[in-house]
Amino acid sequence: MPPVFSHGDLRLYLLALLDESPRHGYDLMQALTDRTGGTYSPSAGTIYPRLAKLEEDGLVTKTVDGRKTVYEITDAGREHLEARRGDLDGIQAGLADTVRLIADEVRGSVRAAMKSLQADLAAARDDAGRSASTRPPEPESPRTSSRAQVQRADAAVDGFRSDLRADLRTHVARGGSLEESVVDDLVAALDAAKSEVQRALRG
Repeated sequence: MPPVFSHGDLRLYLLALLDESPRHGYDLMQALTDRTGGTYSPSAGTIYPRLAKLEEDGLVTKTVDGRKTVYEITDAGREHLEARRGDLDGIQAGLADTVRLIADEVRGSVRAAMKSLQADLAAARDDAGRSASTRPPEPESPRTSSRAQVQRADAAVDGFRSDLRADLRTHVARGGSLEESVVDDLVAALDAAKSEVQRALRG
C-alpha cells in the first residue's frame, strides 16, 4: 500500500486538525489513526518534531495543561491553512482513497472466506460419503463433523464482523467521513457474501 501522506502533507494535516480544536500530542496521533481507518499509526517521534517546526514557524502555540502539552493553531496558522486549501483537499481525497482500498480488501477477504467455506463443506460431504461406503454407518459422526464445521464458520464470521466494525468505527470516531459510493461497495460486497453462503449451503 502506498504511503498515506506524501512529503509535507502530514505537517499540513496536523495544522488542519488543530484548526478544528486544540489538541495534545497523543490526541493528534489517535486522530490520525482513526481518520485513516487504522492504516496509519504515527509514533511520537513522527508527530512531535513536526509540531515543534509548526511552533517555530509561528503557526501553532503550545500551553501546558497539567501533565499534557496542548497545541493550538494561531491566526498565522489559519492563514497558511487557507492559502493551501487546495492541497488540503487533495490530502482529504487521498484519505478517501485509503478507505476505498480497505473496502477492496474487505471484498477480497469475503471472497477468500467464501471459497474456504465452500471447500470445507465439499470436503465434509466427501468424507461423509467415503465413511458411508467403507464401514457401517455411524449416526453421530456426520452430525459431529457438521457441528464442528458450523463452529468454525461461526468463528470466521464473528472475527470478520468484529474486524470490519472496528475499522469503520475507528475511521468515523473523530469525524472521518465515508463517501456514499464506498458504503455502497461495502453493502454490495456483504450482500454478495451472504448469497454465496446461501448457495454453498444449498449445495
